[in-house]
Amino acid sequence: MSIWFAPFTLDEVNARGATCANGHLGMELIEIGEDYLRGRMPVDPRTRQPAGALHGGVSVAFAETLASWSAAHVVDPAKYHCVGQEINANHVRAVTGGWVYGEARPLHLGRTTQVWEIRITNEEGKLVCISRMTAAVLSKPSEYK
Repeated sequence: MSIWFAPFTLDEVNARGATCANGHLGMELIEIGEDYLRGRMPVDPRTRQPAGALHGGVSVAFAETLASWSAAHVVDPAKYHCVGQEINANHVRAVTGGWVYGEARPLHLGRTTQVWEIRITNEEGKLVCISRMTAAVLSKPSEYK
């Protein structure tokens, strides 16, 4: 059974992220599953730190992007919006080139909070970073000013 509130497409989400940090860092969503969202990001000059490996902060940005898109698509967007409340990450393997892949899956989908686990792997499927993000589910005001 799908966790998503309503159907959405990779094209529409990738288009919305094209002109912000997601697009600038080369992040793209590549798969929508029944209970997960999968993306990829290049390891290139935009995403590496000075020593040549994938920047840990960029891994966290990738994890938060996957979890935030996921959180937003689980709720009714006419009534709620989600914001990141806390994120943590453990970096377990360096990557110096190619692609990394991330997959966000829910650990908890509550009325006021959601908890997402994000696993980032290299092209061989080896774990690079494990992250967990808590999202707050907020009621939308009737009008934004």
